[in-house]
Amino acid sequence: MKFKFFPHTADVKFRAYGKNLEEVFENSIYAVFRSLTDEKIIEKKKIKIKVSGRGLDNLLYNFLEEILFLIDAKNFFVRRVLNLKIDEKKFKLRAEFVGDDGENYEIFSHVKAVTYNEMFVKKIGDKWFVQVVLDV
Repeated sequence: MKFKFFPHTADVKFRAYGKNLEEVFENSIYAVFRSLTDEKIIEKKKIKIKVSGRGLDNLLYNFLEEILFLIDAKNFFVRRVLNLKIDEKKFKLRAEFVGDDGENYEIFSHVKAVTYNEMFVKKIGDKWFVQVVLDV
């Protein structure tokens, strides 16, 4: 399982899962887009990003905020995440997103912001988990 949605009063709450930090961050992107549309996004464009933070929670927050920026400013929807690399000591991340123009897809929700409410990044045993609440 890549991610799972949980009931939340007015927002979207999800947990993403992964065998390593890169995979759990990647799966969190897929959860964000699943909260926007059920349509399969076509791979037409690539965008490279770099993000930094002051800890893993802040790095995840900034990563997801970068996605919201790409949606709002460039109307870019992500289909796949490629070459995601995280420096756990410096809290830096780089990745490539492959996707398409968002106007080609029907959306049923709009994410206004990522919140720190109930957010966590944890490793339990050999699995990674993140939990995020999106303000919609």
